[in-house]
Amino acid sequence: MSKIGLIAGAGELPVEFATNAVSKGKHLQIYAIKGITDRKIQNIAPTKWLNLGEAQKLIDSMKSDGITDVVMLGKIEHFHVIKSIHRFDRRARQFFGQLVDKRAKSILEAVLNELKKEGFNPIDPTPYLSGLLVPEGLIAGKQPEEEALKDIEFGLSIAKEVAQLDIGQTVVVKNGVVVAVEGLEGTDKCILRGGELAGEGTVVCKVARRKQDMRYDVPVIGPRTLKSMKKAKAKILAVEAEKTLLLEKAEFKKLAEKYQITVISSKIS
Repeated sequence: MSKIGLIAGAGELPVEFATNAVSKGKHLQIYAIKGITDRKIQNIAPTKWLNLGEAQKLIDSMKSDGITDVVMLGKIEHFHVIKSIHRFDRRARQFFGQLVDKRAKSILEAVLNELKKEGFNPIDPTPYLSGLLVPEGLIAGKQPEEEALKDIEFGLSIAKEVAQLDIGQTVVVKNGVVVAVEGLEGTDKCILRGGELAGEGTVVCKVARRKQDMRYDVPVIGPRTLKSMKKAKAKILAVEAEKTLLLEKAEFKKLAEKYQITVISSKIS
């Protein structure tokens, strides 16, 4: 049986994958990043801890462990990578030096290609996460009124263009105006900046790229997203159906009702 190597970043997503993979009887080896990966993941399957940027050590470890299939999941903040390059090992520094640009899509696609060159097979993790994919329709809260629906449609269309440019996956809009666009700071800080600039009642829109490669950087929402929206006094979260992963679903819906935030998803062509 093939052995899966999970390169785990921050958050609940790698934990969910590891739990589901083990429950399906898969042989799993986890490669966690010190100071980034949630430590509870080591209770699920054998785990090796590495520093961010120890590329050669990671590759050598996976080969010695007999890894065939590889999955990359979990958040590693883009700005963290850019700021830490000078501390990376020689293999990682050479890798980044050869990149045409340092956008998230460019980095992640290059990482996948590098793993392929080393004989590994990067696989789509969604078969182990299918229960987390957001279905189309109203997820929580009240059905938006007509004016809010206009902002949702507008925001999702703008977010799709921004995602395609690989700037970010999230935009914040209000009354037909783009208030904030996600950059290096990440979704939560984008939401908070939107609230600072436009006050209460903003609409947060998060989407996938066109022809999203489900092996990496799939949009994720969860309780943390709603907590940031509450601080920003945002009223609606609109996401792309069947291309967005929802973490901690029960807690998420509970918080959405508590904060009176509407969550809705739409298919986008």
